[in-house]
Amino acid sequence: MINYKRRKTTAVRIKNLMMGSDYPVRVQSMTSTSTMDTEGSVAQCRRIADAGADLVRLTAQGVREAENIGVIRSRLIAEGYELPLVADIHFNPRAAFAAAVTADKVRINPGNFVDVARTFKKLTFTDEEYAAELAKIRDALVPFIALCREHGTAVRLGVNHGSLSDRIMSRYGDTPAGMVESVMEFLRVFVAEKFTDVVISIKASNTVVMVETVRRLVVAMDAEDMHFPLHLGVTEAGDGEDGRIKSAVGIGTLLAEGVGDTIRVSLSEDPELEVPVAQKLVEYICSREDHAPIAGQEYEGYNHIQPERRPSVAVADVVGARRQPVTVASYAPAQVAGKQKPDFYFVADGNADAACRCIVPAANYCGAENTFPLFDADAIADAMHCHAPMVWLKVPADTPIAALEPLRSAARVVLVVTPANVNVPGSLQALLHGLMAAGIDCPVVPLCSYADADKEWLQVKAGADMGTLLLNGFRDGVWVEAPNYASPDDVVSLEYGILQAARLRMSKTEFISCPSCGRTLFDLQRTVAQVKAATSHLSHLKIGIMGCIVNGPGEMADADYGYVGAAVGKISLYKGKECIEKNIPQDDAIPRLIELIKQNGDWVDPE
Repeated sequence: MINYKRRKTTAVRIKNLMMGSDYPVRVQSMTSTSTMDTEGSVAQCRRIADAGADLVRLTAQGVREAENIGVIRSRLIAEGYELPLVADIHFNPRAAFAAAVTADKVRINPGNFVDVARTFKKLTFTDEEYAAELAKIRDALVPFIALCREHGTAVRLGVNHGSLSDRIMSRYGDTPAGMVESVMEFLRVFVAEKFTDVVISIKASNTVVMVETVRRLVVAMDAEDMHFPLHLGVTEAGDGEDGRIKSAVGIGTLLAEGVGDTIRVSLSEDPELEVPVAQKLVEYICSREDHAPIAGQEYEGYNHIQPERRPSVAVADVVGARRQPVTVASYAPAQVAGKQKPDFYFVADGNADAACRCIVPAANYCGAENTFPLFDADAIADAMHCHAPMVWLKVPADTPIAALEPLRSAARVVLVVTPANVNVPGSLQALLHGLMAAGIDCPVVPLCSYADADKEWLQVKAGADMGTLLLNGFRDGVWVEAPNYASPDDVVSLEYGILQAARLRMSKTEFISCPSCGRTLFDLQRTVAQVKAATSHLSHLKIGIMGCIVNGPGEMADADYGYVGAAVGKISLYKGKECIEKNIPQDDAIPRLIELIKQNGDWVDPE
């Protein structure tokens, strides 16, 4: 977590592409066309390849679609496109067998390859009955493995939080542990059959669940001497800023600790637009390789799998302890014109003796008459003797812990830490773990500055760095500086977006929307825009917009309401996990969704 190093994995061959820790982190995307639309699928695969993807996935609902992947593959090869094609299988083992012949890799879902479709029903198994279910898995997998071996076809075992089987749910619950066991049951069969061209993915739309689950999987595989490559992704991340930030937070946190050999950024947009986001994320994280070593080690009592919030005292009853993370922006109040305002503004007053101050707006904390001084690291004594109710102290991450000892009993100091290494989260975490070991518990707000004028680069870098810190338990606040970026409102929105993606502070409606594929039963991008237009003022709600039922009801299980494709031109509406109305004509679905929200008392009129 402090010094960056790739997790060591075995190598997997996917056609002419090698994957694993000895090779670059591979970027992929997935078509949104019908796989029976050969012309449309070939054209979209070309666009994805031209954007720089290393491999492309296509959905295969049945044998016909699986076989047509072979036709698409031949067409692409004839046009000079050699990137591997991956068949995506749910519910239909026959399609998986057909795809093993035509595709370069087959993705099967342990949640529905043998088990029946998820119904959220509680089942009961004796140990003997459960063992019999595992035998069924082995019986189904062994001939599939043999066919893949014969044709040189790789396999991806892809578990989604939204499609765990009722069998797994009955024993492990809807938990990261259940997700891990779901894939381990299948992996043990592959290992027993000595088939190693296997890649693992284990995904969720909740970044906290996704990160914890992947970490648990790494531990579980290590315990059984398995070291397969991992595919990372945040499912149903959404579109626009939200989708990019959410993906950067989840994927970036794991890449930062060396986990991940291939990634997909899942956006409710044209699939070729996913590729540059993923490339930026990989480039940014992997640029840390061979960085200058960072001195430090994890705090002895730290739980790496499921980090708890770092203990801190409350300062002025607004920062630290169990209070929500604060936002700080390096702008004067007049510069932030949008609806979202930071909790603290930071402005330079030009006075050499007191170079800057944090100003607290009346709408948030403490009253507009209060200003709080910010001191630099060489003025710790001045900070300690200042009589303001809140004092901010800015220090670089390589500051020796001994120099910060005076802060041990400080009740009014908020520590602002800045990175001192190209490995931004590693540098900051070294200091934070040192503070925990020394028992220094003043609140800490990381300050990261980015020179990028490009919005997407800013979202990727800040999302990955701040997201890593937040998911790892350092949750007193965020402060992003972008001196070359023109929009203060965008920077403030970015900070709130990172906090929401880390599931720490809701500031706007959260839309959980899938990236679309050949199973999608409506125009997803247009529908997402329409649902957002009707409900985006409901900042207290999470709303799922899902193209089909494969992952829909499960992946949006923690959403308040759901809009799910049921058939062509038909929509089903959900309240939580419960389907309230089935097969509504699509033209009526958004008004009926609004009515459902009103009936449950969750509607407020827009301002």
